[in-house]
Amino acid sequence: MSLYVKIKKLLGSFMLDVEFEAENEILALFGSSGCGKSMTLKCIAGVEKPDEGIITADGRTLFDSKQGICLPPQKRNIGLLFQHYALFPNMTVAENISSVLRLRRDICIERELESIMETFYIKGLEEHHPSQLSGGQQQRVALARMLAGAPKVIMLDEPISALDSCLRWQLGEELLRHLKNFKGTAIYVSHDRDEVFRMCKRVCMIHKGKSEPLRKVRDFFDAPGTLASSRLSGCKNHSRARKLSENTIFAEDWGCTLRCGKHVDDNVAFVGIRAHFLRPFAVGGANNIPCRIESIKEDLFSSIVIAIPESAPKSEHAPIRAECSKDIAAGLKEGDAITLSVSESDVMPLF
Repeated sequence: MSLYVKIKKLLGSFMLDVEFEAENEILALFGSSGCGKSMTLKCIAGVEKPDEGIITADGRTLFDSKQGICLPPQKRNIGLLFQHYALFPNMTVAENISSVLRLRRDICIERELESIMETFYIKGLEEHHPSQLSGGQQQRVALARMLAGAPKVIMLDEPISALDSCLRWQLGEELLRHLKNFKGTAIYVSHDRDEVFRMCKRVCMIHKGKSEPLRKVRDFFDAPGTLASSRLSGCKNHSRARKLSENTIFAEDWGCTLRCGKHVDDNVAFVGIRAHFLRPFAVGGANNIPCRIESIKEDLFSSIVIAIPESAPKSEHAPIRAECSKDIAAGLKEGDAITLSVSESDVMPLF
């Protein structure tokens, strides 16, 4: 099942302008809060209407501003799961699911309901109301209700982001199992990089309403390309930069030259280094950065060393954050001189 989206919609101070295509996969729409991810889903589902553009599913036109086509939600055969599941509070589990099954004329409702209850491990909860269910049970019921309509495309709008970390991991794994069994296309909205990396094969980054070209998830995190993508992917260290040669960059806010393991484009504007790729006590080799430790912060399983490069400009500089083991950090203190190093392959040129 293929889905093609190319739409624009004015959203207050910025224009939502997204384009992507997905087919029989779990595609992530990734971006910060307020960038237009949820609105994109609403436009696909027919809950909102784009100002212009086209949306097709398996070659069937759902929306086309030029041809004046805008199918209502109930005719799009698309399922949408909201963050808080949106179960009908005054209905039982069986009634919530049956409300969708009644729209299908090709089935026996009782037989289909029984099959769904078994598939989603909610048998025995038929007469429970949503308020009587745990978070995991609510998620399963919401998924069951969405899939009861036999949609060709399903869309999930941050379905586990409101949960605590332990429950989020558990329900994320359960959700992934159900998504892998789905035979169509799934669009997964999130601003959590761990969710995206674990659950999706490709990612469409949206920044201030504008979509970037689709990337494989591994490529996106290894080489984000833009400053916005790098920040969202979890990189904590960035400096303004300019190209010196085909494989060297000058980091202006750190006052140092860095060799890159990849070609440096002429219009490079920034450089990024992930905190866990920086190694302390470097000697010899390229990409050594002499620093002075500004502070050391304890994380749960590691230590964060905040350091100022010795060659950084005095008036305007960016601290460097290095993540190391607590054993290494135990021998360090504020004010110490330290040399950090990074492999050429871990230096990220950015636009």
